[in-house]
Amino acid sequence: MSVRIERVDLPGIGVRTDVITVGGRRVSVVSQRNGERDLALFDADDPDASTDSIALTDDEAAALAELLGASIALSRLSALGEKAAGLYTEEISLPLGSKFVGRPMGDTRARTLTSSSIVAIARGSQVVASPTPDVIFEQGDVIVAVGTRKGLDALSKLIDRGPS
Repeated sequence: MSVRIERVDLPGIGVRTDVITVGGRRVSVVSQRNGERDLALFDADDPDASTDSIALTDDEAAALAELLGASIALSRLSALGEKAAGLYTEEISLPLGSKFVGRPMGDTRARTLTSSSIVAIARGSQVVASPTPDVIFEQGDVIVAVGTRKGLDALSKLIDRGPS
């Protein structure tokens, strides 16, 4: 299934990029010439009539992009179904007082030691999608990992006991 994306020049304002849903709704990002951006919804019957608009800061736009990216990655993995038999996703909470808090994710050596991959970190209302090894763990982080049952069990134990 293809996704319809349209780009509309807004003279004197900037550019509007629309994603048209299967139901005909337009979800748009208006990128203004001054660097500001808005998330907007448009009426299905009138592509020029905005029904709602939300101004986004740079941090809010980045958080929304990460959240959508992580959500899409996980739903695609789930959609693999039988093609991914034996592959699981799991959320692992960083335990209170974990020795990994304040340390980079790479210190876990998760993939090397457990054959599991950390694909995201849920941090409060934000998601760090595809975290790099230098991302520092914070108290309350929830790790989203992909692997075999055996690998995820090993990762959970590694996270519980801390670095060697």
